[in-house]
Amino acid sequence: MANFDQELDASGLNCPLPILRAKKALNGMGAGEVLHIIATDPGAVKDFEAFAKQTGNTLTDSREDGGKFYFLMKKN
Repeated sequence: MANFDQELDASGLNCPLPILRAKKALNGMGAGEVLHIIATDPGAVKDFEAFAKQTGNTLTDSREDGGKFYFLMKKN
């Protein structure tokens, strides 16, 4: 796993909560910083891809391991 500046554990939360929490976390971060997100909602994969496109932030990594989904999002 790459380096990140802040971690958001959204395990157990369903759409749209992981996105809303990520948006709030990113708002408090500086450009170029990376947010590591952990989610358990399978819908989060498509949600975070769409969120990245809408906000202009970069989804640098997206993977699934044992029912958990891990994302790295770089703030632009």
